Amino acid sequence: MAKSKFEYVRDFEADDTCLAHCWVVVRLDGRNFHRFAEKHNFAKPNDSRALHLMTKCAQTVMEELEDIVIAYGQSDEYSFVFKRKTNWFKRRASKFMTHVASQFASSYVFYWRNYFEDQPLLYPPGFDGRVVVYPSNQTLKDYLSWRQADCHINNLYNTVFWALIQQSGLTPVEAQGRLQGTLAADKNEILFSEFNINYNNEPLIYRKGTVLIWQKVDEVMTKEIKLPTEMEGKKMAVTRTRTKPVPLHCDIIGDAFWKEHPEILDEDS
Repeated sequence: MAKSKFEYVRDFEADDTCLAHCWVVVRLDGRNFHRFAEKHNFAKPNDSRALHLMTKCAQTVMEELEDIVIAYGQSDEYSFVFKRKTNWFKRRASKFMTHVASQFASSYVFYWRNYFEDQPLLYPPGFDGRVVVYPSNQTLKDYLSWRQADCHINNLYNTVFWALIQQSGLTPVEAQGRLQGTLAADKNEILFSEFNINYNNEPLIYRKGTVLIWQKVDEVMTKEIKLPTEMEGKKMAVTRTRTKPVPLHCDIIGDAFWKEHPEILDEDS
């Protein structure tokens, strides 16, 4: 590129290189999503369409940015973990955040109709992001455990809160007052004794969130193949194996998940 007298302005750019040999995590959160959910008639306490749309967007991000080794999502947030040794865009935090956020937001709009067939998109959603680096496997595991614990705490509260409103006829203010100061055991007791709901039987996607990891998957596709002239135009099913981000709804706080998938924290990743 030719030099010019204006090139000095590049000196004003801040150095935002992420520390080497650390896990880089980009977390996205929906901006003002309470209002967005109300305007678009999301089911309460959980809307499976919205959760599956979020996961579709996260899969799209992972397929575009293959240095992501694992992602975790719940409610209106998703966290993306890049390889420890990634040198993608020279590890610049601004590049990590903007590429993930733009890919995710555009995918949300693009795939909206696939999940909300009868609900038009009234206005585009917004997502904000942050980049955090974690120096060790343990701190990364603790981060993901924190997000899953947050999922459980919020979902238990919301399940009771909306049961009180939808089934007992309480106002939001009354339901909030009823739950003020209650512990997890108290909330479970309210659900079971008043609504005959065993929280442990609620869908795992609501209680545990969604984990995306790379796995080999067999895909069956129909394609034309070259055949003798008399059989031209024939198609046949072909099975191929490819690696893609697969959603799991499981516990990631304990050791079992990490023992089953040691490749995620592989030092050579």
